[in-house]
Amino acid sequence: MKVFVTGAAGFLGSHLADTFVAGNHQVVGCDNMIGGDLQNLPEGIEFEQVDCNDLPAMKRLTKNVDLVFHCAAIATEGLSVFSPALIAQHVYLNTANLLAAAASNNVKRFVHCSSMARYGNGPVPFVEDQPLNPVDPYGIAKFASELLVRNVCETHDIEYNIAVPHNIIGPKQKYDDPYRNVASIMINRMLQGNQPVIYGDGGQKRCFSFVQDCVNPLVKMGTMPEVKCETINIGPDEEYISILQLAETIADLLNFDLDPIMVKDRPKEVRYATCSADKARRLLNYKTTVTLREGLQSIIDWISAHGTKPFEYHLPIEIDSPLVPETWTSRLI
Repeated sequence: MKVFVTGAAGFLGSHLADTFVAGNHQVVGCDNMIGGDLQNLPEGIEFEQVDCNDLPAMKRLTKNVDLVFHCAAIATEGLSVFSPALIAQHVYLNTANLLAAAASNNVKRFVHCSSMARYGNGPVPFVEDQPLNPVDPYGIAKFASELLVRNVCETHDIEYNIAVPHNIIGPKQKYDDPYRNVASIMINRMLQGNQPVIYGDGGQKRCFSFVQDCVNPLVKMGTMPEVKCETINIGPDEEYISILQLAETIADLLNFDLDPIMVKDRPKEVRYATCSADKARRLLNYKTTVTLREGLQSIIDWISAHGTKPFEYHLPIEIDSPLVPETWTSRLI
């Protein structure tokens, strides 16, 4: 089977590429390197450094491809409130270009990675068929992308599935990005002897999913003939903790004397976000194999082995507003 993975040098995409290369499939990948690292790529992948918005390149790379995994996105939910054009380009428009290429080349199946930002402030735990009410440009772009996936795939006879991952953690995650990946940000800071930064009172609650616990069901969404045209939450629903509790858990693992820096709330941040995994258990035999503490320890080991890094403010803030967190404007993280 020939598999194409977008965002293949990124976090989730590289783990997916690893799995299919290990299974002796022909794997093609692309990444624009905004959030990727060439060291993440597995040996044996056919890789091109190119943006998904390059339609001629997408048509070339999807030729004779059986299965597409669309992982590429600038997944900066908080930043999207102040950079909506950036998010639209790298979440919605890149999906449109990839779908055009996939349809042109008669790709058999398309697996789209959405986000639980689609649910907004809906009742928790989120279930796949509840009304959607995204509250920020990232969630809106992800929801719009889902609509486009359904429309194009149904029109052009492409099997599709839409995955809705939880907050994914694990090795290879970019840990010098100040706009996303809260666990990795905290660990990178604490390993440097710096206190973690917490927005608001730290009572925001999330579940965190170890990356391989997302890869395994994603592979099934790409390969199980009977699972198609489905939207499925991917991630654990057992360990639902606050951001403050997350910091406390990391501090405990590091034997770090915690005294977090508390700053103002970020606009439009969802307070409570966790998904039910019942549908994934039913259709994909999903199960959690890595606990939160084990997943966090894997990040600690990864960053320790590769060295801590200064944070890279690599994305533009498009809207000039007093609401922009000072942590970003003054580069305090």
